[in-house]
Amino acid sequence: MTTEQITRIVLPGLVEPSGLEVTTVPQPTPGPGQLLVEVEATGISFAEQSMRKGRYFGQPAFPFTPGYDLVGTVVEVGAGGDERMLGRRVASMTKTGAWATRAVVEARDTVPVPAAVSAEDAETVVVNGVTAWQMLNRSARVRRGGTVLLFGANGGVGGILSQLALHQGIRVIGAASPRHHEALRAAGVEPVDYADPELEARVRELAPGGVDAVFDNVGGETARMSFRLLARGGALVSYAIVGVLDDAALRGSLGLWKAFLAAIGQAVLWSALPNGKRATFYDLWAGHRLRPARFRRHLEADLGRIFALVEQGVLTANIAARFPLTEAAAALALAESRTLNGKVILLP
Repeated sequence: MTTEQITRIVLPGLVEPSGLEVTTVPQPTPGPGQLLVEVEATGISFAEQSMRKGRYFGQPAFPFTPGYDLVGTVVEVGAGGDERMLGRRVASMTKTGAWATRAVVEARDTVPVPAAVSAEDAETVVVNGVTAWQMLNRSARVRRGGTVLLFGANGGVGGILSQLALHQGIRVIGAASPRHHEALRAAGVEPVDYADPELEARVRELAPGGVDAVFDNVGGETARMSFRLLARGGALVSYAIVGVLDDAALRGSLGLWKAFLAAIGQAVLWSALPNGKRATFYDLWAGHRLRPARFRRHLEADLGRIFALVEQGVLTANIAARFPLTEAAAALALAESRTLNGKVILLP
């Protein structure tokens, strides 16, 4: 009997994008609570770019197959699973393992995709969409008429968050490189240069009373400036610490632990100050192990809302480029060039 083979991409260690390996391995078998999915689309996010450099908090030991999320069709259900899932198109958050022609996923991290939403569009808004929705509506809780400052406005999360905010009647000031400003203006965002040494003063000109929320993916001094820019009652939501992790002294698992614990501790301390402001460090996977039922409810509800908005044409899935899975090395290099507006998609 011949075992069916699949193709997957392997990240062997701390290598350049060209060091990714295309391998062929036996097809995996789903266990209880798992599904085997034939992957139709997966993609490249900041997480995979960080993992390549060994700078993603909690990443597995090398070698491993990257891939934070996927969209595909269920072809096998693990023992005791829901057989009605067979043949259904689903989206799944995987953290790793999605860069393959077929992948085993956890059923509890998987949500059905509406038939009217394409695999590519669904893939573009899975993790990015849930992250954006939860930061805006669960973490910051910004109301209609409010103003937010968004770092990484041209990125995958930023692009969806700005669309959501504008749809909800919220003004968006977007910090990004000047080369992205024209596209941001066309989308209704008021752009500012994230590298402007007078950025704080510029934002105060646009929002003299302060902003209702800041979404910060840089950390360090940017987080401190962001907290100063908040109006009373405002919220700082940090969702990455790119600026800190670029520090060579923090490479390695111990350095990552120190960096993230410092960021979380800083948020707790700032929230305790008697100024009406609050700060939080957003973690997409919070509660995944300790409160799995609640995590599942939020994932299903929030991703369901995102898919509905895509289906209605309210949200546009911004795809920057498409590559075959076997060209993942070229795709990753392009994604890391920081010249794109949108997400790079891999198509097995």
